[in-house]
Amino acid sequence: MTYETIDVRGIQGNFYQGLMSRAEKVAVGEGIEIIQTFEPIPLYEPMEMLGFTYRTEKVADNEYHSYFDRVEKKEDDGSVPFRPAAITNFPLIDEKLGGIAVNFWDLTWSDDKRYLPYEMRLLLSLANAVGAGRIRQATRELVKAYIHGLDARALDDVFELLAWNQGIGFFSSEIGPTPLFQAYKLIKKQEEKGTSREKIAQMLKEKFGEKNPQVQV
Repeated sequence: MTYETIDVRGIQGNFYQGLMSRAEKVAVGEGIEIIQTFEPIPLYEPMEMLGFTYRTEKVADNEYHSYFDRVEKKEDDGSVPFRPAAITNFPLIDEKLGGIAVNFWDLTWSDDKRYLPYEMRLLLSLANAVGAGRIRQATRELVKAYIHGLDARALDDVFELLAWNQGIGFFSSEIGPTPLFQAYKLIKKQEEKGTSREKIAQMLKEKFGEKNPQVQV
């Protein structure tokens, strides 16, 4: 197995999309070696979805080498629209903090002990984000929830509750103009037109993905 080595230690900004683009070009029988200051847990699921297996070695206190072997050629189905890119900021502050942040993320979103369905937790996170004024986070949660298969009728309930709890005036002036509500309107309008869920999901990723400055982290 031959590996292309990519050292992402200390890289600022969201390198996830570029990394996925490079991974898609890797041939079966070849691999990618990722070097990071913490175990790159958020990469495991999307790399598996592209047909990679993985193993990780801790070679020093703040040095992990992850080897991704491509055993099958799979296309990105878009079901993992966002990764926690902001986590890569924490090692810049402190390398141990970076590891703590990744493990906390994994515990919150991927641990088998979680009881509530993933979509429900996304909606709770969406509502909490709106209450805290974190609209870009709320938008990301909405896009993930829909792409993951959430019935759009659940979003109707969420926005009705936001109007009730936040107030009509606040909703009109502070939530209505946001990318969060624009993403919701896109879903509603396209479903009324009979557009397929797959097409709507693609439109959401294009309009409210990482390239959108109001959504990216």
